[in-house]
Amino acid sequence: MSLPPLVQHFVSHFGEMGSRWGINRTVGQIYALIFVSPRPINADEIAESLAFSRSNVSMGLKELQAWRLVRLKHLAGDRREYFEAPADVWEIFRTLAEERRRREIEPTLSMLREALLASPGNDDERHAQERMRAMHEFIELSSTWFDDVQRLDAKTLARLMKMGAKVQKVLELGSRLKPAGAGPRSASTSR
Repeated sequence: MSLPPLVQHFVSHFGEMGSRWGINRTVGQIYALIFVSPRPINADEIAESLAFSRSNVSMGLKELQAWRLVRLKHLAGDRREYFEAPADVWEIFRTLAEERRRREIEPTLSMLREALLASPGNDDERHAQERMRAMHEFIELSSTWFDDVQRLDAKTLARLMKMGAKVQKVLELGSRLKPAGAGPRSASTSR
């Protein structure tokens, strides 16, 4: 099965980018083909379309399933397994972010927590531990923000992203506005 030039270009680009994103080229190309396919496709179709061996396609599909980027689907009257990618790019983004967090961020947080519980033996270790504490606090803050963002619906998330640097102006305005009755307490009211 020959791929149309536009699809071929997209698949090829995803393969190149995949290697920069930490997945191998084959997996990137398999995902791109599944993503743009108008219907679920099976491993034989993928192998034929991309001129990959069936074993490479099988390994790539297992990796994509482990990342939760493709779904297995069965078609009535057909014993083969078919694969499809979510159509919603926000769902894909959220899945990728969750998986990267689980695979990369959580192990780092665990290591940092252990390091922060250790008793430093000298000034160099105290210095290193303080640097690790700052990293831990940053990652924890980022994780909390990520959790909040993950709870937003796609429409709200898109609006937030489109705001860009305008968010800073909103925050600055908010910090200048004080609710009624808020403000520094005088010495007579603090007793």
